[in-house]
Amino acid sequence: MLTIAHITDLHITSAADQANHTRHEIRLRQVLDAIHALKPRPSAIVATGDLVHNGEAAEYTELRRILRGAQIPVLFGVGNHDRRETFRAAFPETAVDENGFVQYVTEIGGLRLIVADSLDEGENRGAYCELRAAWLRRTMDEAPETPTLVAIHHPPVRSGIQWMEDPLPHDGWVLRLANALAGRRQVVGIIAGHLHRAFHAPFAGHIVSVSAATAIELTLDLRDIDRNRPDGRELLREEPPCFSLLLWDAGQLTTHVCIAGEFPAAVHFNAPFGQH
Repeated sequence: MLTIAHITDLHITSAADQANHTRHEIRLRQVLDAIHALKPRPSAIVATGDLVHNGEAAEYTELRRILRGAQIPVLFGVGNHDRRETFRAAFPETAVDENGFVQYVTEIGGLRLIVADSLDEGENRGAYCELRAAWLRRTMDEAPETPTLVAIHHPPVRSGIQWMEDPLPHDGWVLRLANALAGRRQVVGIIAGHLHRAFHAPFAGHIVSVSAATAIELTLDLRDIDRNRPDGRELLREEPPCFSLLLWDAGQLTTHVCIAGEFPAAVHFNAPFGQH
């Protein structure tokens, strides 16, 4: 049995943004505490982008400071709030592909993890160009029989929360990703972030599991919206910080949605089952 923690959308800031600096650090620390308390403890933490809020060097310095307390290896991807060059300067140990995209492959307990880079510099939308797609196809071809988990920031599926959606198929990035992943029997799941809510949907014959954020969460409002006409609706709320726990066991990937925080125990195993 293998477990991996999936965190996303940390949005760490520097002290220049004091309100979010304090709030998002507290929320991330709550998530790290909850992950450390899991039994068994996960083998790794995968962070799928929007690691910081403005892509600034000072923010990545703050992220490194917070993550010094992590007792589990942390593997990074990048999102639309990140900046590749600044991230790479702060975390030079994270691998990149031959074109400088933050894409790499590693193995965790027999499960192959492919981290894909969907960052479109300066834009909120996702992107996956032909250079990235070619790398992904080659990487998939290298181990067609090894169970593989794909991690990416932008979900290639729709959530129904319209103001946050990428227009699909946009410039074709979703189709390029689908073509690279279709028919790949080794893919046991795809994990993503960006939407600050947990949801699941099928894509290219696989299941995409989107994790809720460590930062503040999106309000679940599926009504139509005109982005040019503010209507006073709630967009985000202070729901508890969340993460996902991936369980790989007996050839099946299971995703648990987890809420971080202190909660009292309700029942203990003090008698044989059947006597409770």
